[in-house]
Amino acid sequence: MATVVLDPQPPEIAALIARRQKLDLDRLDEMWEGVYHMNPAPHSRHARIVQQLAELIGEPARAAGLVPVMSVFNLGVADDYRVPDGGVLRPGPDAAYHPTAAIAVEILSPGDETWEKLPFYAAHDVDELLIVDPETRAIRWMALDGGAYSDVQTSALLALGPAELTTKIDWP
Repeated sequence: MATVVLDPQPPEIAALIARRQKLDLDRLDEMWEGVYHMNPAPHSRHARIVQQLAELIGEPARAAGLVPVMSVFNLGVADDYRVPDGGVLRPGPDAAYHPTAAIAVEILSPGDETWEKLPFYAAHDVDELLIVDPETRAIRWMALDGGAYSDVQTSALLALGPAELTTKIDWP
């Protein structure tokens, strides 16, 4: 369910956002060109898949000289960012907001906005996307080519592909 509240925000909305921040419930919230997207915590199966991806992606990423971050992080800038479920970064400075990523990982949840994020990721030159669907037990690995994403069978960055990951995940 989407809800849009036009500015000026009622005090109750500002209080809700402040409460979420105080209780650290806003870690998955995103800012889309100045529009606040409040995201709930995902289903527990989500965390089980993230853990497995961390184990499966970690070593190949490090072997390629990349930095696996299988935890949420901010991709973009303070007033326009998305929060992927994990990813792989290039070595660089520690930052609250990362301008790009080598790979962004999204695990689908019912009603989430993963597919709407693809143009944002392309605009931020994210090389590859790993999209995991727990419901269908399917993985799509996509590479940026000419400003758009298309499916690939093997990552150009890691010695992995969607078929291999699909068979290695113990699906919840």
